[in-house]
Formats: sequence, structure tokens, C-alpha cells
Amino acid sequence: MINLTTKLGNLGIPHDAPILVHSSFKQIAKEGFTPEQVIETLLDHSSAGTLLMPTMSWRYVKSEKSQFDELKTPSNTGILSEVFRTRYATRRSLHPTHSVAGYGCSVDWFLNEHHLDLTPCSARSPFGKIVESDGWVLMLGIGFDCCTLIHHCEELVAPQIYLKPLTETETYTCIDRYDTHYSVKLQRHLLLHRDYWQFQDQLAFSGLLKLAYWGSVTCRAFRARNLFDVTMKTLKNHADAILAKPGQRYRRM
Repeated sequence: MINLTTKLGNLGIPHDAPILVHSSFKQIAKEGFTPEQVIETLLDHSSAGTLLMPTMSWRYVKSEKSQFDELKTPSNTGILSEVFRTRYATRRSLHPTHSVAGYGCSVDWFLNEHHLDLTPCSARSPFGKIVESDGWVLMLGIGFDCCTLIHHCEELVAPQIYLKPLTETETYTCIDRYDTHYSVKLQRHLLLHRDYWQFQDQLAFSGLLKLAYWGSVTCRAFRARNLFDVTMKTLKNHADAILAKPGQRYRRM
């Protein structure tokens, strides 16, 4: 069987670095691994750091069903994140649509302010803080079209293009694991055809994208700051640059 520890080490992620992991488990399962094996390998690697996984719930929490529960609301970001949040994570950020679960030495700092801002991926969200902390993003068996960090740049540069107007702000109730209730306001992302693959190409061209292969599974790793820098530069030149053109690869997000 493939040695996951060795493959993860080949990506060059420091053991004390915060890691934000996006994943699709379907292809990983075909290589014979269980979610627990992958998660425990990740935890071992980041034993001196913090492991984070998006546990988004936008399929389940909507304006007509406006309650989010840290422990009870399921994740719609795949089995790996669901097993992580229910069996390993010590905390999940309070956000109705874009929560993140975590384990490690800095988990409270990463997750304790997510509910305070109006937008899902603000500077105080885990997606903003992974940049601030010089952390890494690891994408296991999943493409750049699922890289939520890019939303952080959209919110900073051009909210008028990528977010619903303030007049459509929604209010949710978020309940933490101690049964404390919080009123959280949310300005949702617009559903647009976005081209996120362009930023993978930019990172690769600059030598800033690390690749490893777990059999047929492609693993991509990069510093969050590097992706932030190339995305911000692109958006500052053309605020609508993320909008997909006809024929481009895109994801409707």
C-alpha cells in the first residue's frame, strides 16, 4: 500500500504549519484507504501545528431553515470532512454556510471569530487567517474549482461583483457546543460561473505549486499567502477577472 506519510512529506509542508485541507474521498477510497487512515496521517504530520477542514453546510442551512448547530448540522463537503468534524475536531467555527472544523494548537484562534463578520470568508474567518498565519492549503483528489480561499480575495476587492447586495443580508441562529445561541448576519456569495483554474496555472508557472500522487489521486499543496498574492494582483488589475468566459473551465459557486 502507498505510504501516505512519505507522500505527504514530499509536498514540503512543515510539521508546525497550519494546513487547510479540501478533499474528495471517492478516488482516495479506490486506493484502499479509509477516512480514518487519511485523517490520522494528516494529524501526525501536523502534530506541532493545526489541521483545518471546511465543513460547509450551505445545502442544509438556508434562509427558510436558518439554524446552524456546531455539533448537529452536517457538512456537505464530503466524507473526510464529516468524519473529521464528528470524530477528531475539537472545535467548529460558528458560520451558517462556510464553517471550518479544526484540531491543534491554534484551533481557537483560527475559529473563534468566524461568526463576527458579515461575509463568509472575511479577514477574521479561517480563510483569512490561513493567509495571515502563513499556512498551507492541501487539496486531496480535488481541483482548484473548490478552493474557497479565493472567495476571501473576492470579498476584499470586489464585493459588489461577487456578493449579494447588502439589502439581501440574511440573519441566522448559530448554536455552539455549549448551547450558546448567536445571531449571525450573512451576505451570501452570488452563484456565478467562476474560473479558479487560472490561479493553479499561475502558481504552477511560478514554481509555487507542489504535487504528489497517491496512486491515481492528485494532491496539490501551496502556501496560502502565495495564492492570496496572485489572486489579489489579478483582481486589482481586473475586478471581474474571476468570471468565467465561454469555453473556460469553471464551477458555478
